[in-house]
Amino acid sequence: MDIDLNVQEHPRYSPVEDLQGLFVASAQAALGIHLLRAAGLVTGGTAGTALILSYVSGLSFGVVFFAINIPFYAFAYYARGLPFALKSLATVSLVSVMAEALKPLLHVDHIHPGIAALLFGVSAGVGLLGLFRHQGSLGGVSIVAVILQDKFGFRAGWTQAIHDLVLFVIASFILAPEQVLWSLLGALVLNFVIAMNHRRDWYVAN
Repeated sequence: MDIDLNVQEHPRYSPVEDLQGLFVASAQAALGIHLLRAAGLVTGGTAGTALILSYVSGLSFGVVFFAINIPFYAFAYYARGLPFALKSLATVSLVSVMAEALKPLLHVDHIHPGIAALLFGVSAGVGLLGLFRHQGSLGGVSIVAVILQDKFGFRAGWTQAIHDLVLFVIASFILAPEQVLWSLLGALVLNFVIAMNHRRDWYVAN
């Protein structure tokens, strides 16, 4: 779920526009994760790693998600500079807090895993698009993927795919087979939303 896009060198958004964009996008991502978690599903990226760890350990998703992203801010600084690192820190913090805040405020007693997967894919996909367009990210492996691509020419998409493949293999030992399949559906919907709607020739948020 934490895919990164190329960051533009000359942003034209005002600080207020950036803040509201990052806030709204983080809220969308947090809502998607909340629905996914309510159905006991996982996703790719660092968010998926945090969900698995939270299921196994009993710790809250927000705490785990924030903690495992801490080492990646140095990579974010190295890859894209201080503004990108600070925005990544801000968005990870927002998603961590919002995802936990939604638990008592939006209590979901039951949701079909298929519906949870679809709504997660759409909501989190739109959220990620917003983060990308405001030069933010959800940290994690996507930042490492960008560095590997910039320095060694290894495609970022392949790094992300390898990580997610390993993640879903691990999930298959923890979750029921149908939960893994529904989780895959959510990941596919999310990536479809991003693939269909992120085009630099259509819209570039600078």
